[in-house]
Amino acid sequence: MTKPAILATLLVPALLSAEDRWYKGNTHTHSLWSDGNDFPDMISAWYKDQGYDFLGMSDHNTLNAGEKWVAEETIEKKKIALGPKVLDKYRRRYGDDWVVTRKNDKDKVEVRLKTLEEYRVKLEEPGKFLLVQAEEVTASFNKAPIHINAVNLVEQIEPKKDVETIRETMRQNLQLIAEQAVKTGRPIIAHVNHPNFRWAMTADDLAHVIEDKFFEVYNGHPSTFYDGEPTRVDSSCERIWDIANTIRIAELKATPLFGVGTDDSHNYHGGATTPGRGWVMVRADKLEANALIEAMQRGDFYASTGVTLEDVKFDKGTRKLSLKIKDQPGAKFRTEFRGTLKNYDRAVTEVDSPEKDPQPKRLQHGADIGKVLATSEGLEASYTLTGEELYVRAVIISDQPMANPPQPDHVQRAWTQPVGW
Repeated sequence: MTKPAILATLLVPALLSAEDRWYKGNTHTHSLWSDGNDFPDMISAWYKDQGYDFLGMSDHNTLNAGEKWVAEETIEKKKIALGPKVLDKYRRRYGDDWVVTRKNDKDKVEVRLKTLEEYRVKLEEPGKFLLVQAEEVTASFNKAPIHINAVNLVEQIEPKKDVETIRETMRQNLQLIAEQAVKTGRPIIAHVNHPNFRWAMTADDLAHVIEDKFFEVYNGHPSTFYDGEPTRVDSSCERIWDIANTIRIAELKATPLFGVGTDDSHNYHGGATTPGRGWVMVRADKLEANALIEAMQRGDFYASTGVTLEDVKFDKGTRKLSLKIKDQPGAKFRTEFRGTLKNYDRAVTEVDSPEKDPQPKRLQHGADIGKVLATSEGLEASYTLTGEELYVRAVIISDQPMANPPQPDHVQRAWTQPVGW
């Protein structure tokens, strides 16, 4: 797919058919192939059992391919919580014939990790559950983490690190991913992960690296600070999203970022980074990797931490964004339509960052960026653009807590993609 073709998919509205439906998936997950603490086939089974339709196992700088052995004692040290041994649980799930072990030269038990091609045979079901090959392309600039998930890969991508600046490091790794899409002729998405992990990236970084089309508006790892931090201006993930999109549309004449929700799960036996916190709901005509990725490239998906939408659509003729929320017993919902008007205050103030921040200075933008343009209560909500908006997006907020929150005050939400640009 050429670069113009990739851009075109972002500009063409979804062509819905009777076969289109919503598919639930997570694109950011870790296993023993990198720094997760369970077997990839066990993790995949968990997502399937929980009703997910697809999963991308995105280990750091590796695909689940080739031969890799892990010592049982190493696995147990990663477990965190008390309880049955990880290897025992693995055998109970799949049986002794599936689990391959050996003794190393220190007479310690090692377990061979199954490859994606091996375990997908056990787990995939046409139209019911799909495994999509992914990788967290893990780079850095001066120790600031630059992590980008590439989903629907064919080949592993070796990251470029410490390339001139944070932005240039982002840009060159995004280009590597785009080159593989062109080379293979298949759609691949790249989403920039957790900008607040070690406070690596700002809204201005995400705005100016226009090669990026997706970022994590919600990441379930407690160290990725969805809410930001008071000592760092404009640092909540939603604030980052609105500032970046305002700069892109108004100043750079570029396409906006689409927002992804993910788990970034590492721990499956207790611990802080457990699964089931954030996901995407993708509207596609079939449960196939290319169809899912193409739908996301069109923006035909939303992110969620618990709120389910029965429908969301934008009518380009009437310029009306409308949505319908699936009812949940006992829950109350508030929909906020957020956006930036064309006459927004463009004044920017330079603010000192806290000590050891990878960004010595941060930019504080006007409060009218990403402001609430309208609110609605109930299960149906809509907003008709007047022509004064650069874009509009919706965030749907439930009064119910998340099932497995990384922070105790996190309630269930859903985020639609920006429209009207």
